[in-house]
Amino acid sequence: MSWWCSTTSEPWTWSWQAYPGVWLFVIVCAAAYLAASRRADPSDRPSRHQRLMFGAGLLACWVAADWPVGALGSGYLLSVHQLQYVLFVMIAPPLMLLGTPSPILTAVVQRLPMRWLVTLADKPVVAILICNAIVVLTHFPAVVDSLMPYQLGSFALDMAWFLAGFVLWWPVLQRVPTKNALSYPARFIYLLGATLLPGIPAAFFFFARFPIYRTYELAPPLGLPTVDDQFVGGIVMKLGSFVIVLIALSILFYKWHAADRSPQQKLVLPEGTARW
Repeated sequence: MSWWCSTTSEPWTWSWQAYPGVWLFVIVCAAAYLAASRRADPSDRPSRHQRLMFGAGLLACWVAADWPVGALGSGYLLSVHQLQYVLFVMIAPPLMLLGTPSPILTAVVQRLPMRWLVTLADKPVVAILICNAIVVLTHFPAVVDSLMPYQLGSFALDMAWFLAGFVLWWPVLQRVPTKNALSYPARFIYLLGATLLPGIPAAFFFFARFPIYRTYELAPPLGLPTVDDQFVGGIVMKLGSFVIVLIALSILFYKWHAADRSPQQKLVLPEGTARW
């Protein structure tokens, strides 16, 4: 039994495997959320809708890291590994941020030992640089092939993506009051710019005529040639990110249009509705 999914030379079987490290990660996140909610003032506690959103984000993390997605992605199929990327970077962080009330998130940020990282993420240009640097670095063949065979290395890659997701979405969602708040047009430009550089790894997956990663080239076969698996991985990475960004841009445009229609009035959302 392993505590986290990592590369293995064993042939793939659909026999369920336990990964206690994944369960512990999910339990710690859920416990921290519940504890912060209980300590907050009654008026600041998350609504049912927000709890569902946070739960959905945490579920996305669980699916990405646990069996079978985590096991397949860590050492068998690059396409599944890129599905993990979409879940860790594009889906889980925004849902978890939207599911956390602003007062609670502000209190958590103030207690963080790494408040400087939040300060950096609060600056859009710096956030883009940090996020893209993490994404590109964690796709280098030398990094992937060196870390994936080890449980701690695989865990580090997953958490790096998870962190990159929070950095990416922090300036867009603006869950904490800040002097660097972006206007709606600026958020459009930010989202489009933040997702350009990760298209470079996807392009390599599309056009490479040979296996890029030794991890997946030498993996026990699963019926899909390595180069075809790379091509599918590029589609998953690019299309998955594009769809999520398109949904986010559509919601932002709706909010912007609603705000422009009532410029003299504060936009009031129904109770329990996530604020962007």
